[in-house]
Amino acid sequence: MQLTEAEYPSDMTPVDGYGPGFFRVAGKLHEGGVIVSAKGVQGWAGLDDRAPLLALADHADVLFLGMGGDIAIPPRDLIEALAARGLMAEAMSSPSAARSYNVLLAEGRRVACALIPV
Repeated sequence: MQLTEAEYPSDMTPVDGYGPGFFRVAGKLHEGGVIVSAKGVQGWAGLDDRAPLLALADHADVLFLGMGGDIAIPPRDLIEALAARGLMAEAMSSPSAARSYNVLLAEGRRVACALIPV
């Protein structure tokens, strides 16, 4: 079986890895939660930190919400607020969200992820 390395648009940033309390994005270590999008990488304080998520609507069509080590249901009003701005949010575990983000990123899609550490 031949493996092909994913190629990402030059202006986009893949999630390289994660561990307890951190994410590695484009080769740099970020402690705590992060948001990764066409706007770059920024720290994120979690589900109560809504303003940066809502600001993604102009830069992404899909937002993967990484809820930590396990899947959890985000607050309904957050999902509705994102949808009202045209941003489809999908909640899953953070490892799954990072992988899904990278796949859509490699396809050239307008995608972002907000990740809570495992």
